[in-house]
Amino acid sequence: MAAVAAARCIVLVAVLVAAAPRGAAALRSLGVGEGAGDADADAAVDLNATSFDAFLKASPEPWAVVEFFAHWCPACRNYKPHYEKVAKLFNGRDAAHPGIILMARVDCASKVNIDLCNRFSVDHYPFLLWGPPTKFSSAKWDHKQEKSEIKLIDDGRTAERLLKWINNQMKSSFSLEDKRYENESMLPKNSSDPQQIVQAIYDVEEATAHALEIILGHKMIKPKNRDSLIRFLQILVAHHPSKRCRRGSAELLINFDDHWPSNLSLSSQESYKLLENVTEENSWICGKEVPRGYWMFCRGSKKETRGFSCGLWVLMHSLSVQIGDGESQSTFTSICDFIHNFFICEECRKHFYEMCSSVSVPFKSSRELSLWLWSTHNKVNERLMKEEKDLGTGDPSFPKVVWPPNQLCPSCYRSSKISDGAVDWNEDEVYQFLVNYYGSTLVSSYKETYMESLLHEKKTVSEDSLTSNAASVPIGAALGVAIASCTFGVLACFWRAQQKNRKYSHHLRSLKKI
Repeated sequence: MAAVAAARCIVLVAVLVAAAPRGAAALRSLGVGEGAGDADADAAVDLNATSFDAFLKASPEPWAVVEFFAHWCPACRNYKPHYEKVAKLFNGRDAAHPGIILMARVDCASKVNIDLCNRFSVDHYPFLLWGPPTKFSSAKWDHKQEKSEIKLIDDGRTAERLLKWINNQMKSSFSLEDKRYENESMLPKNSSDPQQIVQAIYDVEEATAHALEIILGHKMIKPKNRDSLIRFLQILVAHHPSKRCRRGSAELLINFDDHWPSNLSLSSQESYKLLENVTEENSWICGKEVPRGYWMFCRGSKKETRGFSCGLWVLMHSLSVQIGDGESQSTFTSICDFIHNFFICEECRKHFYEMCSSVSVPFKSSRELSLWLWSTHNKVNERLMKEEKDLGTGDPSFPKVVWPPNQLCPSCYRSSKISDGAVDWNEDEVYQFLVNYYGSTLVSSYKETYMESLLHEKKTVSEDSLTSNAASVPIGAALGVAIASCTFGVLACFWRAQQKNRKYSHHLRSLKKI
């Protein structure tokens, strides 16, 4: 059976490579401007006819405001600071309320956007529409539509009036004075709302990208730990809940030996130079727009709380419920080794590895691994709960609790009473909850990226119609899709074969030069 699976995987890879479009370099991942990290950069996202539908379709925000304007219009130029003032509340790294409203704009004076603006019956400038982002995608709108979820914002000529309109629409209390982490009442209370986990897919991507940034930035890949990173990447290729992270992990894995050969010594100047060269080109493991610089499901009420560690826990839980039974022990070892070698918080790393080392019997099923990780997470929470209470360093909006709380999973508790801090768990119900929460619910929340939407719809995009700061899509991304559908063992074989082919080709080129 393994041989049959391997053969099918190889055929699938071959088909994808053969079918890859010659114009793959023309496909782009949308950027929001080279100065996206600068204080003076626009918060609102500029869209055009090429990017509009796919970008809005992939937007994680539940709501969107789209401004249709003309760059030659004096009123539009004067309105831009007002629109930007509101956009900065919801868009960008320093947004007070990220992940709630996408603020975008379209220049109707550009010829490429004329048909797009006609689709939405734009008859004056500036022209503002409100609605769920997905309802804008491939849609039409006009004033006569009565049941449309897209609405005309008829009173938004100043920042104050626009925000008042939004507050009336959402029954919210946003203020132009809101700052990041200040307004705790607007944070999602995900301890009791099972649907909040759907936003975690974006935080899992954020955590994956941030982890790789740390590894590359601190030059942590060494001969003694490179194999543990390879094994972890193999798991991500096969089981990461995000498609684009699976693709990026596959591309990184295929080129791994070229960038970090097994005899790499970080003590040499040559090695440092090599690492600096590959850091930027390999840091986009989950797409060029990730990391975004902010958190959604994992956002704390303070800058220093939750965030990366929360996203990493969600990733590990998701992996534990998606693997096959035969992968449980190898996945356990890979997760433990990854944290031990690459998690830069020394005390956390030691505590986690001690718990890994205490496991004496190999795991035989995904259920066993999932429940171990759940129990381990609760032990960490219990330890931190005491420390944060004594030191006053916890997040007041998200205090550490025994998890899952009764509100999320009443059936997980055999008894509603907790004696001496001990819970009488129904582990069958706990496991089913973990599978649903971190498996089907989390993965089903995934939306295609701009790039993947283009691939799915088989659109051909002209180079000239795209933003100048976009990055080309590697052919290896197609391999990532094929590899991710194969078994874990076949993946490892394919990767090793890929490296051997690369080395053989390099050897032939060297002989020709002699």
